[in-house]
Amino acid sequence: MHSQGHTKMFRSYQSVLPSSNKLLQMRWDQTYYKEHRRLVKEAQPMVDTKAPATYMHLHLKLKKLQLEEERLATIERDNRILLEKMSYIMRTRGRVDNRNNYEYKSLNREKRQRELLRVTKENQAILKRIMLRKPEYSAQKWQNEWEENQAFMDSISHFPKDWWLEEKNATMNSSRTSLARSRTFNNGDRQKTFEENSPYGKPQPGLTRGGTMYDSGLSRTQKSASTKKRSISKTEESTEEEA
Repeated sequence: MHSQGHTKMFRSYQSVLPSSNKLLQMRWDQTYYKEHRRLVKEAQPMVDTKAPATYMHLHLKLKKLQLEEERLATIERDNRILLEKMSYIMRTRGRVDNRNNYEYKSLNREKRQRELLRVTKENQAILKRIMLRKPEYSAQKWQNEWEENQAFMDSISHFPKDWWLEEKNATMNSSRTSLARSRTFNNGDRQKTFEENSPYGKPQPGLTRGGTMYDSGLSRTQKSASTKKRSISKTEESTEEEA
């Protein structure tokens, strides 16, 4: 049965190329196709799309773990020593000594002292040179020249020296004497001086133009009458002068 079907198969096989034996041609084509499929199945890609290779030493850093373990061991040892000291202090009175006999000593004290001494000597030398330096201009010579110029100006001037000050002083003295003098008017009012009115040297209300104040013992009407009298006497004096 198998041979008959196989015989029928190769008889109906249509080859691409012309051949004299269809059976051999069919077997050759099948062999070539199987080889082609095998090559296609076993073909390697031109581009590598696989995940990159993983290395253990890049993910598990043993050196870092070792350093961390050593640091933790050091911390644990220090903590244990501290705990032993604290327990010893709790069990006993401890050996704490708060006395400090250390004397502070500067390492560059001598150098700073030498530098300060050098600067002091230089300053003293500069001061000595300045003190021994003679001035370029003579103040005494200027004073003598000024006195000569003043004497020359006094000799050619029309008025004596400081004549305005002497007149001013004379005027002030005359005004003081006039203010210090106490006078009595016709109506019996006594005129007070400036010193009597203001012991502190300040002007008080009611002062006259001459710097004096009248007694306030009279009433307002009496004062107005006295002022009218004075005005009438003044007008009479003026008329007599005109006549």
